Amino acid sequence: MVYVEYLLRQHGKDLGLDLIVGNGQLKRKIHRPEVHRPGLSLAGFLKKFVPNRILVFGNSEVLYLKELTAELQDERLNAILTEATPVVIVAGKYSIPKKILQICEEKGIPLFKTSLPTMEFISRATSLLIDEFAPMTTCHGTFIEAFGVGVLIQGDSSIGKSEAALGLMEKGHRLISDDVVKLRLRKDSIIEGCGPELNKHMMEIRGIGIINVAHLYGAVCVRGSKSLDLIVKLEEWDDQAFYDRIGLDEKFIELLGVNIPYHILPVKPGRDVVLLIETIVLNHRLKLMGYHSAREFNMKLLETISRKQKETDREAIEKT
Repeated sequence: MVYVEYLLRQHGKDLGLDLIVGNGQLKRKIHRPEVHRPGLSLAGFLKKFVPNRILVFGNSEVLYLKELTAELQDERLNAILTEATPVVIVAGKYSIPKKILQICEEKGIPLFKTSLPTMEFISRATSLLIDEFAPMTTCHGTFIEAFGVGVLIQGDSSIGKSEAALGLMEKGHRLISDDVVKLRLRKDSIIEGCGPELNKHMMEIRGIGIINVAHLYGAVCVRGSKSLDLIVKLEEWDDQAFYDRIGLDEKFIELLGVNIPYHILPVKPGRDVVLLIETIVLNHRLKLMGYHSAREFNMKLLETISRKQKETDREAIEKT
């Protein structure tokens, strides 16, 4: 759900919107990410009409209304312009019909005129609404792009997430967001991450404070958004814990219904965390290309064991 006011403020320029009626009604809610042209509905067929969608009147609808009598215009428009209608947009080159203007004023429905052609407006508005209605969540961590891979670095407070990201940026990688990461599910099960506008390009480094990495390292070291491909969790080294030394068992964590590869990286003095994160990323890229080092090692190991076993069996047979 989004408000008409939010749509106007965030996307009004992209959609070419000009408010005509309903300045005090912008708190109306848009419940569906759909844009509807009321062609059949204007002709009187209301069997499948859904009232709580954005209504767009293009050139065809405006010309059709002009062919109707005033009484028929009033009847057809009152049937589709209801209290449930969130907003009405008139697109195309023709002016707004007086009857639409009158009914929107009477019922308090926000009315806009757009400078865009009808189909271009519908295409843009549908794409923007799908994005706005996409499932979304926020999480704690530092989101970077390394070697073209979106990596979310997580871990307890003061474990070194921001310092690791700073080291990665020094080596040419890019920051998307520090501390708070907004994740949104896009089409094709892609999760896109970005940062809030408030702390855009900002990082908190303990002992230094807030820094603007775009000013310090240049615009090349930051990026607005990136698909989430990998999660690395930093944790303090525990001598009693078992850490995977081969990498056969791949771990995943579910976010917004999508399984994301997940790595636990133990941290202790002397370990180069930046280098290790780069290695995880490069290894991830190799896996995507079909090269799995741990599996190759395991296959070679099994082949060696099998060969040795055959040699042992052959020697035993020869002795007998």
